[in-house]
Amino acid sequence: MRTVGEHLSRILDVAVRPAPVRVAITDAQGLRSAEEVVAARPLPVFDQAAIDGYAVRSVDVAGATESSPVTVPVVGEIAAGSRQPLRLQPGQAVRVAAGAPLPTLADAVAPVGWTDAGAARITVHRGVPSAGFVRRVGEDVQSGDVAVREGDVVGSAQVAMLAAAGRDKLLVHPRPRVSVVSVGDELVEVSRSASSGQVADVCSHAVTAAAREAGAETNRSRTVGGSAAEIRGAVEDLLPASEIVVVCGAGGGAAAAEARSGLADLGGIDDTRIAMHPGSAQAYGRLGPDAVPVFLFPSHPATALVLFEVFVRPLVRLALGQDPLRRTWTARLTSPVVSPAGRRSYVPARLLREDDGGDLLAQPLGNSGAHLLAVLAQVNALAVVPEEITELTVGQEIELVPRGRG
Repeated sequence: MRTVGEHLSRILDVAVRPAPVRVAITDAQGLRSAEEVVAARPLPVFDQAAIDGYAVRSVDVAGATESSPVTVPVVGEIAAGSRQPLRLQPGQAVRVAAGAPLPTLADAVAPVGWTDAGAARITVHRGVPSAGFVRRVGEDVQSGDVAVREGDVVGSAQVAMLAAAGRDKLLVHPRPRVSVVSVGDELVEVSRSASSGQVADVCSHAVTAAAREAGAETNRSRTVGGSAAEIRGAVEDLLPASEIVVVCGAGGGAAAAEARSGLADLGGIDDTRIAMHPGSAQAYGRLGPDAVPVFLFPSHPATALVLFEVFVRPLVRLALGQDPLRRTWTARLTSPVVSPAGRRSYVPARLLREDDGGDLLAQPLGNSGAHLLAVLAQVNALAVVPEEITELTVGQEIELVPRGRG
């Protein structure tokens, strides 16, 4: 029997990221940049008005006050987007719209609210300092500034920087493609009514959702029968378009034997039991010419979700160029938990904080054997009981792995 740590190391040691791809910057959000982008132009590219008002020389209106205003003629108007050059003479003003280029010699904009809003002449009631209400060339971005660094996660701010740098595409590490298929002659799609002896395929929906939460691009395949030939055909069809394949319903028993038989000449499956609970019966292999990681999980959706969290999610996050492991928390138990000897248990739990805002609390829902889907739907964490511990009492500390998106 292999430990959880040993098994995860085997999986991550041979992890391969998908080759970087170039995508539109709006499609890069949430992905890691595979290149450094340097701005090829400043932003703004010209001195421009930051507000509707009047372009002036600050020296001409420096002494303006409510009691002693300054009046100057308005000799023109510049709209945003104008390409018509205009030169301001001393003692003059030009009406400008926000975003409009400043006329030559103007170094400030008097806001409309600081004037009488005249057309031919304006009376300015407050002095404007040099560069007041002006966006200077390169004020946001200088030519040569780094817009996005290699390895940065692209968010809305990075998209804005890329657009400002004149880039409409970016080389990124793409989302790994996770394909999920359920096998079993008893399975029917959830949209159909299950008759006697049939079971709705819940597991593939659950695992597909977990893969999407982890950041993967997902493909849920149709259910297939449990024979060796059918399992082989389904997996072989998925391998070319997948970085990871999860087969639900082939983690143990007769289905596992059929899967091993069908997949043997695609690379072979390692079905060593893992010292964990629930989910010790599972299997893993790297199949096909590209050695795609393939996981064989039990059909129970709650157990499959625990296995996905422990073994598949880290592989997805690593493929995205991110930390494969979640940050964990330590909390005090509100009720006791028990665990099988020699196995690492994952207990459904709710992470809480004391009413006074004090310590974190771990509220187990059931115990390590309680893998009911209804229980898992109520929790926001998995409490981890180490292999060497069989029982923890109220008030003892326990490690918690938060569940959820990302």
